Amino acid sequence: MRNLHEVGGWIVIVSNGLVGLWALAAHWFEQARHPSLWVATGGAQILVLLQVMLGVYLFAAKDIEVEQFHMFYGFVTMITVGLIYSYRHQLKGHLYLLYGGGGLFIMGLGLRSAFLQG
Repeated sequence: MRNLHEVGGWIVIVSNGLVGLWALAAHWFEQARHPSLWVATGGAQILVLLQVMLGVYLFAAKDIEVEQFHMFYGFVTMITVGLIYSYRHQLKGHLYLLYGGGGLFIMGLGLRSAFLQG
């Protein structure tokens, strides 16, 4: 399970980085605006929630010792997904920028969590 959490973390980092770059490209290039962008973005953000739930399970049920800031970054990442989703109506004219920047921000939080040193 711990290996699944580690591999899942890299999948979250890469997938959110890629959809973030795709959304930013879609802001400037109409050719990149395809409905599958939103499917991929939704999938990448759902992976964040699954990753946090797996981390909570490992911490609570398997009694795995974890750096406190690792948990902090996990929950901040999950909250970020909620904030991005909640601002989609207010920033409708800048939706690609919201999801582009949000995807890259999530990627950065994941990288910070992955390379966190005690």
